[in-house]
Amino acid sequence: QVQLVESGGGVVQAGGSLRLSCAASGRTFSTMGWFRQAPGKERALVARINWYSGSTVYADSVKGRFTVSRDNAKNTDDLQMSSLKTEGAAVYYCAAGLAWRSGFDYWGQGTQVTVSS
Repeated sequence: QVQLVESGGGVVQAGGSLRLSCAASGRTFSTMGWFRQAPGKERALVARINWYSGSTVYADSVKGRFTVSRDNAKNTDDLQMSSLKTEGAAVYYCAAGLAWRSGFDYWGQGTQVTVSS
């Protein structure tokens, strides 16, 4: 059974940093990523990483501030968030896909990130 379990959410001041982690189990994936959904908004991609090559893709709004990484041995995927802005407050979801060029097939339960001004 596939499971994605996020950790690391919480409250941070604007300008601060937070690290999210996602532990995957049950199978291997070609890509893992992070999405976020703020109240009243659609879920949107924040960053994704190719599990084999390490290639990454970022939303324009987080480029230069967020870094996605993976640990193949531990089967974990982390999102390091720096210089957080209040608009970054959302529920962050870990996702995993079977193919780099397709959508995501599995989702975590989400972790809340609150950014205070």
